[in-house]
Amino acid sequence: MDHMIPGERRRGRSARMAARAIAATPENPAAPGQSGGQYRPLTDRQIDRIYDLALKLLAELGMGEAPQVLVEAACARGAFVNDLGRLCFPREMVEDVIDSACKSFIYYGRDRRHDFEVGGERVYFGTGGAAVQTLDLESGLYRPSTLTDLYDFTRLQDTLTNVSWFTRCCVATDVPDLIDLDINTAYALLRGTTKPVGTSFTVAETVDPIVDLFDHALGGEGKFAERPFCKAHISPVVSPLRYGEDAVEVTVACIKRNVPINAIIAAQSGATAPATPAGFLVQSTAETLAGLILVNVFAPGYPVIFSNWPLVIDLRTGAFCGGGGESSILNAAAAQISNRLGLPSGVASSMADSKAVDAQMGAEKAMSALACGLAGANMVYESAGMTASLLGASFEAFILDDEMLGHVHRAVRGIEVTEETLCEASIREAVLGEGHFLGGSETMASMSRDYFYPVLADRDPPVTWAEKGARDAWAIAHEKARQILAQPDPGYLDAKTDAWARERFNILLA
Repeated sequence: MDHMIPGERRRGRSARMAARAIAATPENPAAPGQSGGQYRPLTDRQIDRIYDLALKLLAELGMGEAPQVLVEAACARGAFVNDLGRLCFPREMVEDVIDSACKSFIYYGRDRRHDFEVGGERVYFGTGGAAVQTLDLESGLYRPSTLTDLYDFTRLQDTLTNVSWFTRCCVATDVPDLIDLDINTAYALLRGTTKPVGTSFTVAETVDPIVDLFDHALGGEGKFAERPFCKAHISPVVSPLRYGEDAVEVTVACIKRNVPINAIIAAQSGATAPATPAGFLVQSTAETLAGLILVNVFAPGYPVIFSNWPLVIDLRTGAFCGGGGESSILNAAAAQISNRLGLPSGVASSMADSKAVDAQMGAEKAMSALACGLAGANMVYESAGMTASLLGASFEAFILDDEMLGHVHRAVRGIEVTEETLCEASIREAVLGEGHFLGGSETMASMSRDYFYPVLADRDPPVTWAEKGARDAWAIAHEKARQILAQPDPGYLDAKTDAWARERFNILLA
């Protein structure tokens, strides 16, 4: 082989670097919807034991405080009330409900580009929470969350690639009236994003006016039922093993208007559920099945997410803690159980305890998001923006979490082993030729196919980092958040619908 002269070597290196720069701006190599299931914290035998005991509890101990409307509907399907007045579900009834339950459904966006299917082991990350405080962009300190904050969070996440849906992440504490709060929350979601959304209905009376608003935004009566883009977050169970009457009423109202339901069970270890992880999963599985039964006795096969969200408390203090290994493994195990039952699964991650956007926050968020993603959870809630053990929400955290989730999607995607990717010919060519793989055709193809390139993370040498101002991740995310929020209203709500809403409701967002 002829030797290259120095100038030719430099020109060849420059050409390779230019080609790599072009290849390093690909389409997302691991978009939302990767298939998980690689991480299995429980064996099949352990799942069977947890499931069997959960069914035993439902059959023998049952659920307390069931409203009469539910008792009548459930008893018509085979349930019974025991001597203690608790509503019990025989194993055969529970398994019939599971068999006939919805296994997958389309979660619609107002923009069809954002539609995705919930079910199987496809993994999507989105938001959740009901933070009452916001980490202020100006002061860097926490203050009560406002309706304007909710709108700003909505339009900020609308720009984030790896956040697949937006459930309202904070409560507008400046809207004291519950009816106004529900309606203004829905209005802010409509105005700030065309992704699928989720909200809570504080009382059943707000379901109809909000769905009427959604109908109007889509062009007429009944349009929402055709493409329901908003799901209801309902907590139907008060742990341990009791129904909540208000939640049952909201559930029935949502079914009448075809609002998909996210039935959330959020017991707390050592407080409202056993402290042992196995015992916790027994109770929370029983309670999540009770939520599934609630929906299906009124509407068999109705779209409902089986959301088993194990929450952990610090047993030294009794304080809720959203970060750590216990929360990560419990939510991953909950996803594994749901997937074993073939039900659309929902869990929670990234519920960082840190108040600052710092190393603690990054570690807590990444650990739990990766565990839940690899376990194959369909819907991973709380996965962006949440801080302070769910008491707070941060604009900077949303920005950084979106990039973190890009890495998680890439990890969930895994490694493809094919004749092409094994690269036998390339190895032989490099060993017998130039001694490297730079600029090779397989290298160039792999750059755009196999690698996720972060935008915010700093990969410069220390000297270059210093020359650029030695900024940390918070400073970079802060700048980007301010740039996004400086943009005008995205125009997702037309003037006619806006005027209609303001005429009928007490719309408070300027």
